[in-house]
Amino acid sequence: MKVMVILGSRNPNGKTAKAAEALLSGLTSEGNHQFEQVFLPQMNVERCRQCENDGWGICWTEGRCIIEDDFPVLVNKIKNADLVIFVNPVYFGDLSESMRAFLDRLRRTCRHEGGRDGIYNKIAIGICVAGGGGGGAAECTVSLERVLYNCGFDVFDIVPARRQNLEMKLAVLKTSGKWLASKLI
Repeated sequence: MKVMVILGSRNPNGKTAKAAEALLSGLTSEGNHQFEQVFLPQMNVERCRQCENDGWGICWTEGRCIIEDDFPVLVNKIKNADLVIFVNPVYFGDLSESMRAFLDRLRRTCRHEGGRDGIYNKIAIGICVAGGGGGGAAECTVSLERVLYNCGFDVFDIVPARRQNLEMKLAVLKTSGKWLASKLI
């Protein structure tokens, strides 16, 4: 199984990366899975320009974006994966700026049949990790789930985690990865 992990954090050793690692650890313990991780802040993904006067552009008419950056490369990686995991650090009770920029454009392209092709009904999991004071994880999961459903993903699970319960959630994510692998094999 090909797994694509998209992280909205730039820290490969932070809490968000640890959450992704826990889920992947469970997945890989139950079979031979290939995975790739992408840290969105290290990518060149611009925010939506709302190209035309009506706020749309070729995303509406062709299911793709006119901006020439890393966005189409990431979309192709998603389309070629069997499972997509979105892992987000919680900032201000919501998605990180890099995750928001990517998902805003993805949901626009997915409004068109061509943009949804290869994404519709693809299995997705979301994880939102709140550091700092630990607040906002639940609110962030609602935001992430809404966008993923709007894109057409088959959302298997959305997991909130807080700095205060991260140790327990890492164990849950590892177990969830094992369970998921057994369901997808």
